[in-house]
Amino acid sequence: MKTSAKGFTLIELMTVVAIVGTLAAIAIPAYQDYTIRAQISEGLNLAAASKAAVQEYYSERGDWPKKNDDAGLPDKKDIVGKYVKEVAVKNDVIEINYGNDAHQAIQKRKVVLTAIDNDGSISWTCASDGEIEDNHLPAACRGGAAGGGKKKEKKKKKK
Repeated sequence: MKTSAKGFTLIELMTVVAIVGTLAAIAIPAYQDYTIRAQISEGLNLAAASKAAVQEYYSERGDWPKKNDDAGLPDKKDIVGKYVKEVAVKNDVIEINYGNDAHQAIQKRKVVLTAIDNDGSISWTCASDGEIEDNHLPAACRGGAAGGGKKKEKKKKKK
């Protein structure tokens, strides 16, 4: 009496492992980029109140506030989040400094929001300190005139 073998062959199992490995190689970096962008967004959300205060100060006085206190904001060390170390007002600039539990790619880095007076209407540009990769920044802060971040360098293969 013949019994037939049941189960998977070694080739089939190796094929499945190769497919899962390839998917993981693509998914893990994409998830890290997503996580870093979410952490940067926390800083932009924390800076929203600072933007409003700077705009109000400018519309009332015709000059930019020199620091947080001038704009009626808490001290820069008091505007913090899980990933944001501080939010500082310096004239027409708001600096968002990352630290605390932030990903190492943005640890000790900053995003800078700069106010521009367009004949009474204030607009904001966004840029990084040049050390945050473009793919980690919100679209409005990437490259171009706003300053953006650094381009992601592709690793060269050694021959």
